[in-house]
Amino acid sequence: MLRVALAGFHLLALGVGLFAVVYRATALRELVAESSLKRAFKFDSLWGIAAGIWIVTGVWRLLASIEKPASYYFGNSLFQSKMGALVLILILEIWPMITLIRWRMQLRKGMAPAAIAAPETVKRIAILSHIQATLIVIMVFAAAGMARGYGTP
Repeated sequence: MLRVALAGFHLLALGVGLFAVVYRATALRELVAESSLKRAFKFDSLWGIAAGIWIVTGVWRLLASIEKPASYYFGNSLFQSKMGALVLILILEIWPMITLIRWRMQLRKGMAPAAIAAPETVKRIAILSHIQATLIVIMVFAAAGMARGYGTP
């Protein structure tokens, strides 16, 4: 039952994370009012929670050899590609995360959304969010291939 629960939460986190990162970008592109910025913050928080669940369940499944032995994963080229995509997602998230935290603090201090979020910064975060969403989709296909035995020498 643990195996099913971990796999289920892992897959749900992927779906929620994909939804959240895309809608974070959408809310930022619609940034015309404080409500749009707050909506972007909600999706950003959801993205963070989903990523946390996704990483914790993935590491747990890997290290506890819940599905397959860890050696299967480490020797699998699709798993290595999947982890490369995850590392890229995390690297791409550093700047947006810091920026959005700073914006949250500024909004709490009473600054107007237009004064907080420059249009070019908003656009950059939206683009990075769409790139991250694409990487999540790539990871899903890599995982589907791994589950069917592809990527092993």
